[in-house]
Amino acid sequence: MIVQNKSVIEMLTCPECGGNMRFQASIRRYVCLSCGLSLTRDEIDEIRAKYRDEMKGKEEEKEKKKEYIKWWTSSKK
Repeated sequence: MIVQNKSVIEMLTCPECGGNMRFQASIRRYVCLSCGLSLTRDEIDEIRAKYRDEMKGKEEEKEKKKEYIKWWTSSKK
């Protein structure tokens, strides 16, 4: 993310295509420079929170599988 001075000129990553997003002050939204997706900051935060929660759940699931495999292989000795 790039922030210049105190004016909010941020480069965010588009959740759809991965392109750069730029804040358009006239419409008060972030617009993707690649695909044209337009989102408010709140919408971007919601998408990121949802993605973060999904990733956390996947990491926890992987950890449980690793623990199970470790237990299963140790009980076979």
